[in-house]
Amino acid sequence: MTDERIGTMDLCRKDGVSFLRFHEWSGLTGFSHAFSTREGGVSEGYFSSMNLSYYLGDREENVDENYRRFCAAAGFRTEKLVSGAQVHETRIREVGLTDCGQGVTDRSVREEADGLCTNVPGVTLVTYHADCVPLYFIDPVRKCIALSHAGWRGTVANIAGITVETLRSRYGSRPEDLIAGIGPCICKDCYEVDETVAEKARLLPIGLSGILFEKGNGKYLFDLARCNRDLMIRAGMDADRITLGGVCTMCRGDLLYSHRGTGGKRGVHGAFLRIDESSPNGNERKEGKTQ
Repeated sequence: MTDERIGTMDLCRKDGVSFLRFHEWSGLTGFSHAFSTREGGVSEGYFSSMNLSYYLGDREENVDENYRRFCAAAGFRTEKLVSGAQVHETRIREVGLTDCGQGVTDRSVREEADGLCTNVPGVTLVTYHADCVPLYFIDPVRKCIALSHAGWRGTVANIAGITVETLRSRYGSRPEDLIAGIGPCICKDCYEVDETVAEKARLLPIGLSGILFEKGNGKYLFDLARCNRDLMIRAGMDADRITLGGVCTMCRGDLLYSHRGTGGKRGVHGAFLRIDESSPNGNERKEGKTQ
């Protein structure tokens, strides 16, 4: 099913639908993940074609069909998906079985959260991206996961470190046991920011050498992926257990949506992460959340 390698990710195709997975995770059992591309859906115009957002003006029936096609190809169940309203902050919301469908098959409830976590097999976390960074976290010891959305605001507010701490406080995860993947996002060469962003980045508890590059005239290039990686390490993670996808949404506009590359005229990708239902978990409550 893997057709080619892009960065450190495998581009997979099935039934006309393409999606990306971390190559280094190909031998990881008990967990499933994917990142959608713009290929294989039915949306038209600048949404073409695998747009996964109901909130940008696309036809609802098109988005429904896109989810159906994507989930069939990538091995997820639409009724088990959980997403929320992303507001570029740092709230990590714990979800369980009773939350399944929210934001997708049931759009009457969309709680604000830029990160989701669970220890319940089958519950599939979904976050949305079109330049912002998808942060995947897996604890193979405690059998729990988290998925976060990091734009520049979330990055400089340290959503990466907050997600690590959430897994520790909710499930007893040890940072050194965690595995993380940093998915497709805008690269440093394409991401120019101003002094306002640079000032906030300088407040982070990490060095910015190799992350923030001054161009002059109050402009900088900002490496969001590398910044989130270093914040994970600062939070206690092992650098060797963090995978950088190395895929730029703007450079690969043929395959991926880019907000900056299109001036906002684009669809949305989904990042997906699940504990497989065959994976044993002794920590869940009947309603699917921890005590």
